[in-house]
Amino acid sequence: MNNPLPLSRRQWLKRTACGFGALALSDIVRAATNPLAARIPGIVPRAKRVIFLYMQGGPSQIDLFDPKEFINKRHGQKIDSPLPPQVTQVGTEKFLALGTMAPVRPRGQSGMTISDLMPHLASVADDICLLRGMNADNPQHAGAALQLHTGVFSEIRPSMGSWISYGLGTENQDLPSFVTIQPDHVREYGSAFLPAIHQGTALSVPLDANTSPVENLRNVSPSDAVQRERITLMERMNRRLVGDIHGDANMEGMIQNLELAFRMQTTTPEIVDISRESEATKQLYGVGNKNTDRFGRACLLARKLSEAGVRFVQVSTNGWDHHADVRGNLPKLCAQTDQPIAGLLKDLKSRGLLEDTLVLWSGEFGRTPWSQDLSGTAPLEKHGREHQPESFCAWMAGGGVKGGLTFGETDEIGYRTLTGKVHVHDLHATMLYLLGIDHTKLTSRYLGRDYRLTDVYGEVVKEIIS
Repeated sequence: MNNPLPLSRRQWLKRTACGFGALALSDIVRAATNPLAARIPGIVPRAKRVIFLYMQGGPSQIDLFDPKEFINKRHGQKIDSPLPPQVTQVGTEKFLALGTMAPVRPRGQSGMTISDLMPHLASVADDICLLRGMNADNPQHAGAALQLHTGVFSEIRPSMGSWISYGLGTENQDLPSFVTIQPDHVREYGSAFLPAIHQGTALSVPLDANTSPVENLRNVSPSDAVQRERITLMERMNRRLVGDIHGDANMEGMIQNLELAFRMQTTTPEIVDISRESEATKQLYGVGNKNTDRFGRACLLARKLSEAGVRFVQVSTNGWDHHADVRGNLPKLCAQTDQPIAGLLKDLKSRGLLEDTLVLWSGEFGRTPWSQDLSGTAPLEKHGREHQPESFCAWMAGGGVKGGLTFGETDEIGYRTLTGKVHVHDLHATMLYLLGIDHTKLTSRYLGRDYRLTDVYGEVVKEIIS
C-alpha cells in the first residue's frame, strides 16, 4: 500500500534517533550556505593571509633591484636591439642605454641589491625574497594587469583574491575575506563566475577620523536593534524564494551579503579607525608626513584588516608608468611608498604576524634598459623607459618564503631571464601553495568545464620556500 504522505529526508531525520540526524544536517546545510566559512586547506599552510602591494604601471627593475654594469658603462650609447625584427616600440628607435639614476647597493647580511631610492626597504632586505626573473605575456597595461590579477589577459575571470576567498573563506565572519584598498579597475578584484560574496570589498583611504573608507556602510536606522529587525524581515522574505530542499545559490548569496553588511556596520568602523593607533606606529608608516601620509594610511589599514582576519588585502598605488623623465618621476614614487612598505614589514614582524602573513610587492611588468623618448627631441636625462614583460622584479616576504634570498638572474642588459624564471602562473601557484592550496585542485565549474587561477599552467617555485 502506497503511503499518500511519504516522509521527506529532512522529516525522517527529525523523527529518528532523537533528531540527532537533523542536527548534523543543519550543520552541513549551514556550512554549505555560508560561502565565507573558514576552510581547512589540503596542504599544511605556511601562510594564513596575503597582503598584495600593487605598483600599477610597471616599476623600473633596473633602477631599483637589478643594476647592469654593461648598461651603466654605455649610458647614452646605442646598444644592439634584442627585439625580434617584427617588434617595434615607439620612441626607442635609437636604443640608447639608460643607466641607473642612483646607486643600487648590496644590503643586509644577504647582500641583496636595492637602490638608494629605497633606504627603508634596504633596512629590511634580509626579510624579503627578491624575484629577479619574473615574466608575463602581455606588453600592454590592461592585459598585463589582468594577467597578474586573474591569470589571463583577455577574458573576465575571478581575481586571485577572489580565488583565495573561495578556497579558504575568512578568519573573521564579521568581515569580508577580500578587501582592496584604492583599487584601479573592478576587473582586477572581481569574482566573475564565482559567488559575488568573493568579490573584493573596495575601500578608500581614510584621510581623517570623519572619513569612512567604506561607501554606503553607515547605519541609517535609529538603532542597531531596528536594523537587525529589518535584516531579519528581508531574510524571511528572501527565504520564501529558496526551495525547501534544493535551495537557490543566488538567493543564498544575497542573504549572506546582507548579513555580512549588517555585521560590518558594527565591527568595521572600529577596525578601520587608525586614529586609535599609537603615535609611534603612525610614524613608522609615515602617517602625517606630506609625502607618505596617504600610502602610509593605506598600509596601516592593510595591517589592521589582516590582523582582524581578512584573508586577502590588496593595496594599490598608480603612477609607475614612466615613459618619460623616469629620472625625475621614479624618485617621487619611491619617496611616497618606501617608508610605508618597510613600516608594514617591521610592524607585522614586531606583532608576530609576518611569519604567517605573505606580503607580495609587484607591478604588472617592468621597464626596458634602453631609453624611450616619445617627443623625439628631449635630452637623454629626460627620457623614460618602455614596457618590459620579458623580465621584471617582484618580491615576497613572510608566509614561508626565504628571507634574504635573491632568486633569478637576467642577461647583461637586463632583458632576458637566464635562470630562476618565474612566470605569473608560477607566482600564483606558489602563493596558493604557501596558503595550503594545490593550485590544480582549486577549481570552479563554469560553462561546462573546470576553471582555475593558473588555467592549465603553473609550477610551485620550491626554491624560494623555507
